[in-house]
Amino acid sequence: MEAFQGLMSGFQVAFSLQGILFIFIGVFVGTFIGMMPGLGPISAIAIMIPITYTMDPTVALVMMAGVYYGAIFGGSSSSILLNAPGVAGTVATAFDGYPMAQQGKAGKALAIAAIASFTGGTVSVILLMLFTPVLSAVAVSFGPAEYFALMFMGLTAISSLSDGSTIKAFISATLGFIVVTIGIDSQTGTSRFTFGNANLLEGIDFLVIALGLFALAEVCTLILNRKDDSMNNNKDLGSLRLTRQDMKEMSGPMTRQSFLGFIIGVLPGAGATIASFIAYITEKKLAKNPEEFGKGSIKGLAAPETANNAATSGAFVPLLSLGIPGSGTTAVLLGAFLVLGVQPGPLLIQDRPEIFWGIIASMYVGNIFLLILNLPLIPYIAKVLRIPRPLLISLVIIFSLIGVYAISFNILDLYLLVAFGILGFLMRMFSFPPAPFILAFILGGMMEQALRQTLTISNGSFGIFLDKPIALTLIIISAITLLIPLFTKKGKVKVDKGIDKNA
Repeated sequence: MEAFQGLMSGFQVAFSLQGILFIFIGVFVGTFIGMMPGLGPISAIAIMIPITYTMDPTVALVMMAGVYYGAIFGGSSSSILLNAPGVAGTVATAFDGYPMAQQGKAGKALAIAAIASFTGGTVSVILLMLFTPVLSAVAVSFGPAEYFALMFMGLTAISSLSDGSTIKAFISATLGFIVVTIGIDSQTGTSRFTFGNANLLEGIDFLVIALGLFALAEVCTLILNRKDDSMNNNKDLGSLRLTRQDMKEMSGPMTRQSFLGFIIGVLPGAGATIASFIAYITEKKLAKNPEEFGKGSIKGLAAPETANNAATSGAFVPLLSLGIPGSGTTAVLLGAFLVLGVQPGPLLIQDRPEIFWGIIASMYVGNIFLLILNLPLIPYIAKVLRIPRPLLISLVIIFSLIGVYAISFNILDLYLLVAFGILGFLMRMFSFPPAPFILAFILGGMMEQALRQTLTISNGSFGIFLDKPIALTLIIISAITLLIPLFTKKGKVKVDKGIDKNA
């Protein structure tokens, strides 16, 4: 009853003239930022902090929250149409979204992404309202050992990200682990694999790798196969209408991944990126026809889009109730809270209920705005497919270069972007899947830190994993997942000739 009364007071904030205006501004800016490769919600929120300094804290935080989930909502467009994920949380969206666009189903792919995003966002907001106190306790119970085991379980499912050889998938993941070690060791302060270059001390940015392995690799494929009509981007938007069978096919993944994505988002440090990968892997494991994934599967598109939007709301649980950021973006939001004189934590709901419930209520309204905003714009967004292929290739290259350079203003990042583009093309040519590389890069640093913390706590003993029930259960699941494909035909290395267009 208290939650209902609190929500009603939150809707008074959300439905005020100021509230509606700034929620709309937040989700509109977030959607636009998500569509542009190279930009992201972290940069946008950081820029808005000084702008909102003199604003009412409630209105300012409602707007910045809208930027966050709006960017994840809108990030699917560049992934689906250009295979250029600009937001880390939409990398998995490109696995099936881009093949659908190439098949002339861009309209359907964007509609599926919009509906799945709306479903995941709405369900997760309801869960946020109902279970924040309980899930906060669950999040706190996860220590370094449990986090390592959870991320290890995600990596052992790498075989699900490959339609070919499991061995090649693990080789790709190993390359990702190697790349993520470049830079300063966070524990010892020593430099690793920098070869004396000061520009590598901070490591390699995720966007450099994502745009290189996906966008520039696709450009290389299109250029070298420019005389092959089958490689042309399909200029047909296709129908936006979803059939009853499409909705039925989407319903299972959307239901499951709304809950799973929210729970993963609750765990501090996990966030939308990990949630989307785990959602994709889970649905592929559950599917009766897993071979359809990576070739334009509706389930393969709906699952990560539902999970990444559900995770954005889940990330607010530890932020609002514990004052602990659940993702990189909520870490910046924590700074915004403090700048505006608001201390998130256990006392927030008592001391500033209008902020706590105002943010939650704004998510209901914001998700409706996002659906209304995105569905009518699909025909206009998809017009990018009508751009002549030579011009489209040029635009992808330009946006990729500008996006990477705008982050660090470092020329070396441009060379690295080209290098990873060539690497991505070679991986396609020899059927090495890029997805395990990306997943290992995302999880590698966090896994290393969690393992070091765990061994520090246990004085170097690995027995701590046996003493932690949650960690032990996750490791057993990981071992089973790891061993099964190695004893099947899928684990054998195959010699593939030519370019794998579905890699």
